[in-house]
Amino acid sequence: MGVRSPDVPRHSSSPPRPATRARVDPADHTAPVRREESRSLPDMDMRSKRSPALSLLLRMDTLRRALRVVSLLALDLLGVSLAIFTALALKAAVLSSFELSSAYHGTRSILAFAYLLTALLFARSGLYAERSQRPGLSRIVGSLFQVAFVALLFGVVSGEHFSSYYIFYGSLAFALLYVSSLRYIYERATGAILRAAGYRRRAILVGTGKHIHDVAHALGDGPRAPIEVVGYVSPNPLPANDVRRLGALDCLRSAIAEQRVEEVIIADPDFPQESAVELVDQCHRLGVRVRIAPSTMEILVHRAEFVPGQRVPLFELGPPVFEGVDFALKRSFDTIGASLLLVLLSPLLLAIVLAVKLTSRGPVLYRSKRPGIGQLPFACLKFRTMYCDAEHEQAALEQLNEADGALFKIRDDPRLTPVGRVLRRFSMDELPQLVNVVRGEMSLVGPRPHAVAHNEQYAKIIDDYLSRHRVKPGITGWAQVNGFRGETDTDEKMRRRVDHDLHYIDNWSLWFDLRILLLTLFSRGE
Repeated sequence: MGVRSPDVPRHSSSPPRPATRARVDPADHTAPVRREESRSLPDMDMRSKRSPALSLLLRMDTLRRALRVVSLLALDLLGVSLAIFTALALKAAVLSSFELSSAYHGTRSILAFAYLLTALLFARSGLYAERSQRPGLSRIVGSLFQVAFVALLFGVVSGEHFSSYYIFYGSLAFALLYVSSLRYIYERATGAILRAAGYRRRAILVGTGKHIHDVAHALGDGPRAPIEVVGYVSPNPLPANDVRRLGALDCLRSAIAEQRVEEVIIADPDFPQESAVELVDQCHRLGVRVRIAPSTMEILVHRAEFVPGQRVPLFELGPPVFEGVDFALKRSFDTIGASLLLVLLSPLLLAIVLAVKLTSRGPVLYRSKRPGIGQLPFACLKFRTMYCDAEHEQAALEQLNEADGALFKIRDDPRLTPVGRVLRRFSMDELPQLVNVVRGEMSLVGPRPHAVAHNEQYAKIIDDYLSRHRVKPGITGWAQVNGFRGETDTDEKMRRRVDHDLHYIDNWSLWFDLRILLLTLFSRGE
């Protein structure tokens, strides 16, 4: 609050407008492709061999994805059901009282919980993702062990009494057999169907050098190659290259739309770093997957995840940290948690509102402009802790400033009101940010947002500083519970604070969030 942060324009990343291009000879591989030409590309001949029913099904991406998830959920339900039933039936047979009805009723009594837990943990592990991204047997085994452990822990905490723990390890053993076998059969069967349908993922290569040619042939060789390279975009046409050029880099957006591209592959070790960052963001806004070929883009390696099963090892550049199930879990946790806290703390909030209003003139809330996810600014809410003319007095107090750079900090700031001093002492001035969480501008846990002026300064001197903006800012965070509360007064402390923020981002889990919230309750305010 001690710095009057200048307004900055909202970050604009609107795609460039494609230039008007004249119609060219389709045989000219150095020319961009217009919509009319894309309808007559050679790959359409192969696609015409598909049966009409399969072709229609493959074009309906949403339906195909829904069928994939539903079919995998059904297989997992079957596998879990058979595992529990087999375990109970085997136990009954060993005890010389073999009755299928007792095994059936026992299965029904616990199936719902076991299956729900399995589906959630499988989703968390990416086991319902697309075929090219879906993990293999090791992830299935690991997730099933997690299911058994969580179920056992829940049973013990709930006060359940077991004559033995056979139901857990017995069901786990058969689940490993049934679920893995069913998933193996599913992968083989769907793979055969997709190959028969002639389905291949359409991709565009991006780069500046001959590496494009090598990657294109390595990916697309053979009629059953999983990727169909439809062309490349590059600042300059490549000589003696049989891969179709779709235009310069600023034509990428139109090329994606015209060629119905599903993924973009950066296939050049010399590709400019600044262009790579912009390209990744643009593709994710269009819903297109981005991958990199080996030895490419070390600038983005912290977001790369190895994708198995390719002729050329590709690394996928994921969108910002929380997506899919992770996003749903964290957003639900934030919304429910912030709403409950607003209700539980309403008497305290009302008391603070009255104290601020009755002891000094001015608004109750102070709105501080802070950069959020993707550096998009938002109004961060706080209870007002200073007199309303505090900003005008800053120039007269500059000689008392105890910090360097853009930061203005005085230990016993005379601009603080008596109530404001208490609120800051116990960090209660941050409580209105629960409203920011409900709005979706912040999270309960995440990197603390800095003032715009501080953000710009730190970005210049600290590597990876802007990586903090891959997630929503939080009311509290891993840095805060480790002693980095409030603004830091040295660059070294800020570097350590950023390291804590990045550690949180790279190791996020709901348990980690709960741990940070509990530590926040027992840590002392500044």
